[in-house]
This record gives sequence, structure tokens and C-alpha cells, in this order.
Amino acid sequence: MNGLQNQFQSNEMQSVNVESSKSREMAEVQSQIFLAKQFPRDEYQAEMKVMNACKRLSLAETALYQFPRGNQKVAGPSIRLAETVARYWGNINFGIKELYQANGESTVLAYAWDMETNTRQEKLFQVKHERYAKGKMTKLTDPRDVYELVANYGSRRLRACILGVIPGDVIEKAVEVCQQTLQTGYKEPLKDRLVKNISWLKEHYGVTKEMVEDSFGYNMDSFTEQDALKLRNISSSLKDGMAKREDFFDLSKKGDQSQPKTSLEAQFKEGEPNGEAAPQTNQG
Repeated sequence: MNGLQNQFQSNEMQSVNVESSKSREMAEVQSQIFLAKQFPRDEYQAEMKVMNACKRLSLAETALYQFPRGNQKVAGPSIRLAETVARYWGNINFGIKELYQANGESTVLAYAWDMETNTRQEKLFQVKHERYAKGKMTKLTDPRDVYELVANYGSRRLRACILGVIPGDVIEKAVEVCQQTLQTGYKEPLKDRLVKNISWLKEHYGVTKEMVEDSFGYNMDSFTEQDALKLRNISSSLKDGMAKREDFFDLSKKGDQSQPKTSLEAQFKEGEPNGEAAPQTNQG
């Protein structure tokens, strides 16, 4: 009898906590809507803040994504740029919520809500607690691994939600300014930096131009600033001992596949693979 009574009290307490949480969340939303109406955004000032942020090299380096699809490149604004624009645009509530976990998967909600216009985008999706790597599927049991997996999948949906409530012309201008920042933010021309980086990879790791082009999916003549940044990050990962050649390149391709010619300590003394200090990267 006491067991049933305790169970009843426990369920009742959980119900009270859920209702209390819902009431508190509703009050917060109502407060945010009230403040948005009382202090509406100045769109001109908001846009100027967005464009000024896009002139920072640290943001521009993370502002655009790019990957090959067939014979074409797919590119667009990254989640970092979307979050930055949302913050400066103002009066936008956005985020990712894990609603619950069951049967080895998480049910997650990504959302973006413009409190002024009452425009809302949301995406409800499931994430299985498993990761595909090296040709096999691995079940995830570590809470940290699960959290990182959910956050990774959630960021893609969050990006789409934010872009759904921000005016498209503002996003387009932000992308253009970021591209201009990348083009003018380095002392050396893009081609010179690519040649220097590939030469460094060949000298120290036997990675040829052909191997790099095969990994990226297109010729070096088509490389953009995003490709140069990706290649530099690969070189830094190899130099720091955080990854191996085979993590990025197909070693069965023809070319020099000799072992690195210098020790890790010696490579550190020689400086960055592209010949200039790597700028620090800030997110948003």
C-alpha cells in the first residue's frame, strides 16, 4: 500500500513540475513578445551591424560552407553566419531543444521565432544514437557523444529555421561581404597560398597536388577561399599530430607516398604550412 502511495505521489509531483515548467516558459515567451513590441528593431542599424560583423576575417572564415556534389559545388551561409545575423537583427528567439529520448533515439525541435512579426519556423526530427564511421555503424551510449551528435544534427535544422525568418536580401548581402572579406583579408594571393600549402604537404607528407584535387573533387584552378581554408586546416591537423594522411587523402593514388621528412618538433619550428600565421577563429 505504501509503495502505491509513494508511486502516486511521485507521479503527481512530476506532473506538477511539468505544468510549472510550461507556465514559466509561457511567461518568458509573453515577456519577450512584449519587449519586442515595445522596442522594435531599427532595420537599417541592424543591417549595418550585420555587415560590419561580416568584415571581420574571423567570422568570414566560418561564415560559408561548401562541398562538392557531382561536378558542381554547393555553397551557402553556415550556421555561424545565420546565428550572427539573428543576433544583430534582434528580437529573434532561436535554439534547439531535445524533447525526449526513447528507444535509442532523440526527438528534437529546432526553431526560430521573430517576435516582432510573429513569423516562426520550426523543424521536428529524430536522431538515432548511432554513428557511421570506417564502414560500420556504432551505437552511442556515452551521454556526451549523444549530446554532440544531437547538436550536430540540430545545427543544420536551426540554420534553415533562422534563414526562414531573416529577410533573404540581408542574408545575400552578408554572404557577399564575407566573400569580399576573404578576398581582401590575406596579404598573399589565393593561388600563391595554395601552391605554398600543397608544396608543404608534398615535402613533409608526400601528398601531391593530384591527391588533393582527388580529395576535394575538382581541379585546383577551381579552388576558392573556403577550399584554401579547408586545406590549411587539414595541414594544421597533420602538423599537430591530430590526424593522419589517410584520414583526408587516398594514398593509393599515384604520387610520392613517402613518410614525413621531418619530426613533429621540427615541423613546429618551420611555422605554418601556408607561410603566414593562422588567424584566430571566432564563432559569431
